[in-house]
Amino acid sequence: MKEIHRLLVIFAALLACVPSLSAQQADAGGVVERVADMFRKAGGIQAGFTARTSEGSSTGTIRLKGDKFLLEAQGVTTWFDGRTQWSYLPSTGEVNISEPSPEELQALNPYAWLSLYRENYRVEWGKMNNPGDSSLYYKVVLTATDAGRDLQGIVLQVSRDTFRPVRVTLKQLGGEEADIAVTAWKSGQAWADSLFVFDAKQYPDAEVVDLR
Repeated sequence: MKEIHRLLVIFAALLACVPSLSAQQADAGGVVERVADMFRKAGGIQAGFTARTSEGSSTGTIRLKGDKFLLEAQGVTTWFDGRTQWSYLPSTGEVNISEPSPEELQALNPYAWLSLYRENYRVEWGKMNNPGDSSLYYKVVLTATDAGRDLQGIVLQVSRDTFRPVRVTLKQLGGEEADIAVTAWKSGQAWADSLFVFDAKQYPDAEVVDLR
């Protein structure tokens, strides 16, 4: 999986896990609590985004329901039902199936990182690049307290009016970064759980690569 797609999967998982933040800590003026409350009330969410990394830029769409997500980006479709992950690559006709262990989740999935972030991350206000933006957005920075942790930092920028994320920056060990701008947002979507599970009937010619 290309690095940019791996980072986009991290972004999808980060959005899927935001409600867990309030259970851990409500610092930075209660902004995290308000973001979590917004997610709890939003129901199913569909978000469009543009991502930029050292590999270039791409656009995509995420559909979210609790800790489940469906990510379509970079020509790859990834389903995650909270336990099992499927990634379909049309260029090769393969669908890779994985079931991350707790250790792998901590190296891949922010749902695991953030459930433990009180012990592993320092949370503080971020400084706006454009001072005028402070009237429109809140900026919260999570910084790893362990220099060896794979995800070294998360910068979350949210709207003051709606508490919706408008930009997320992920900083990886080794210096790779993904800057992701949320370009569209729909809440209150009634997603069935089956949406977040790979349907083999829809891809009858796909070669299944089971990595579990």
